[in-house]
Amino acid sequence: MTGGERLRVALRYTFPSGRGHLSTFLSLLSMLGLVVAIGLLIIVLSVMNGFDKEMRERILGLVPHVTLYASVPIDDWQAQLPLLQEHPEVAEVTPFVEFDALVMRGTAIDTARGVGLDAAGGRLPRALRDYLDAPALAQLAQAPDSLVLGAGVATRLGVAVGDRITLVAPGEPGSERSSAARFEPVRLAGILETGTELDQAVALVPLPLAARLAGIAGRVSGFRVATHDLFSARRIGWELTDRLPHGYYATHWIMTHGNLYAAIQLSRNLVTLLLLSIIAVAAFNVVSSLVLVVLDKQGNIAILRTLGASGRDIAWIFLLQGGMIGAVGVVAGGAVGAAGSLAVPGLVRWLEGVLGMRFLDTDVYPVSFLPVDLLWRDVVLVGAVALVMCVVAAIYPARRAARLAPALVLNQDR
Repeated sequence: MTGGERLRVALRYTFPSGRGHLSTFLSLLSMLGLVVAIGLLIIVLSVMNGFDKEMRERILGLVPHVTLYASVPIDDWQAQLPLLQEHPEVAEVTPFVEFDALVMRGTAIDTARGVGLDAAGGRLPRALRDYLDAPALAQLAQAPDSLVLGAGVATRLGVAVGDRITLVAPGEPGSERSSAARFEPVRLAGILETGTELDQAVALVPLPLAARLAGIAGRVSGFRVATHDLFSARRIGWELTDRLPHGYYATHWIMTHGNLYAAIQLSRNLVTLLLLSIIAVAAFNVVSSLVLVVLDKQGNIAILRTLGASGRDIAWIFLLQGGMIGAVGVVAGGAVGAAGSLAVPGLVRWLEGVLGMRFLDTDVYPVSFLPVDLLWRDVVLVGAVALVMCVVAAIYPARRAARLAPALVLNQDR
C-alpha cells in the first residue's frame, strides 16, 4: 500500500463517511475526551500563571523587596541614601516611617498601618505612583496634613476624597508620656485601590507627619529598597547592610510573602500533574477505542491483507488514526482552552454581579479578582504531550491489528 492509500483508509475509519460506523463514533468520543482534558488544563494553567504574574508584578511590586532597619530611629538617613543607591542591583530606595494607627470619622473607627513616605522629596515608590491619580499625588506632596487610605479601610469608614479624618497614634514607647495618644486631623487626598491585600490596611501620609505621629520627628524608621531581581533579595539585603554602619539589619519579601509564593508554585505544579493525568486517561481511552475498532474491522483488515497489504501497512493505518484523533483533539482543545482562558475573568465578574457576591476578596485572598495569563508555550507544550500520548497509545492496537491472521478471520466469517 502507498502512503496515500494508508491515509485514505485511516481517514475513513476516523471520520464519518456517509453513514454511521462504530469506528467513527469511538474516534469522535476519544476526540471529545481529549478536547475536554486539554481545554481544562490550559484554562487552569492560565489562572495559575495569572496568580503567579500578579504575585510577582503587582503584590511584590508594592511590597519592598528589601527593608533596612536600624536598632534606633535613623538620624542621618540623607547620608545613608547614596550608599544604598550605589549598589548596581538596587532600582529604588525610599526612606519611610511606620506606625500603628487608628482612623476615625465620626463614630466609625478602624485600624490601619501608617506609612510615611517622602512624597515632597520625589521619593514616592514608583509602584504606588501607578495607582494614585495626579491630584492625590500633588496633595500628598504639598499638603502636610494629607492622607491616602487603602480602598478597604475607606469603604469600612464610609469616607470619600476631601473628607476630614482623625488619625490616632499611640504614645512613644519608653517615654514618660507613653500612655498619651497623639491625635492628628488630616484630609483624605486619595484612595489607594491596588486590588491586593494592601488595600485593607494601609494609610499613607507625608514623611514629616508620620515621624511626628511616631514620636521620631526628623528621623525615619528605615529604607524600602526595590531591586532589579526580586529573587536575589536575600543576598542583596546582606550586601546592603555591609555598606551601612553597625546596627542595621535587613528583612526581605521572602520572610513575609515567601510562603504565599511557594504555595502558588506548589499548587500550580500539583494541578498540572493532576490534569496531565486526565489527559493520560483520555489517551488510554484512545487505546480502548482503537482496540474495539480493530475487533469491529477485523474482516476488512483480513481482506486488505489478502489483497496484498502487509502487517506494516495495517499498523500504519491505526497509527495514523491515533495521530489524527490526537491532532484534532489537540487543535480543538487548544482553541477551547485559549477561548475559555480569555473568557473566565468576564464570566466571573458576570457571576459576581448576578449573585451579588465577591468570589475573591483581599480580606482573605492576595488579590480581589481572578487573574489570567495565557502563555502560548503552555498551549504548545500541553498539545505536544497529548499528541505524543495519543500516538504512543495507538501502538498496541496497531500491533494487534498487524498480527491478525487473515485466513483465521475469514474462516470465522463463513
